[in-house]
Amino acid sequence: MTQHTAQHLQDTTELQGGVKMPWLGLGVFQVADGEELVQAVKSAIAHGYRSIDTAAIYQNERGVGQAIAEALAENGLRREDLFITSKVWNADLGYEETLAAYEASLERLGLDYLDLYLIHWPVKDKYKEAWRALETLYKAGRVKAVGVSNFQIHHLEELLKDAEIRPAVNQVELHPYLSQQALRSYCREQGIQIEAWSPLMQGGLFDQPDLKSIAARAGKSVAQVILRWDLQHGIITIPKSTKELRITENAALFDFELSAEDMAVIDGLNRGQRVGPDPDNFDF
Repeated sequence: MTQHTAQHLQDTTELQGGVKMPWLGLGVFQVADGEELVQAVKSAIAHGYRSIDTAAIYQNERGVGQAIAEALAENGLRREDLFITSKVWNADLGYEETLAAYEASLERLGLDYLDLYLIHWPVKDKYKEAWRALETLYKAGRVKAVGVSNFQIHHLEELLKDAEIRPAVNQVELHPYLSQQALRSYCREQGIQIEAWSPLMQGGLFDQPDLKSIAARAGKSVAQVILRWDLQHGIITIPKSTKELRITENAALFDFELSAEDMAVIDGLNRGQRVGPDPDNFDF
């Protein structure tokens, strides 16, 4: 049943450590650096989004930084009104390397700090040293919150054996065909907030019959139904789009509610199907 229902676009959840993170953000995965990216981020912020998610490997931190600077000025906002996430790439997973990667991301973004910094993938024998670096940054007040991405339960268990600070967030591929129920339960027990990347399965669910019929009844799009399902399950979600119309549509989630029956139907669609790499079997 409904675990949490955000009331508006800027509603936040409190992460471990007390930092507030918006339930909805804009993802910029696979958006090339350049004018389209800058306009997408500025458009999202102008329409009320306050959370932007990037990563070093996306090679678009400079454009995101430019968009943030322009959007702050144009919308009369302060840096602390926004929640900015980036991630350390696999090649930089090591204590000193991760500290340096953080500084490089800040420099590209033109920021003094990040709200959330994540280990992008659980590279075997590497992520624990990187986690020590994240703890150092966190303890020094250089980053507001630290977390991981693409970690399975066994990766988290391994990390928590030695961690002084627990991950605040685990950002994973999560959508109705990959609902990650066991991982969500584990993270809830551990106080780790789950965040969904590729929540719309890169458009792969737009013709799904059950989702289409729920959407038709609600007078909403399939995308809106899926994102609403995330929110009602207490899952932070970061749909990606570069089109202004889609960016605003993805945020129009607060004037309807999915019934317990609808939620159960969507929960029943899980088939363990990924569009991204398997965190237990990747080679990059």
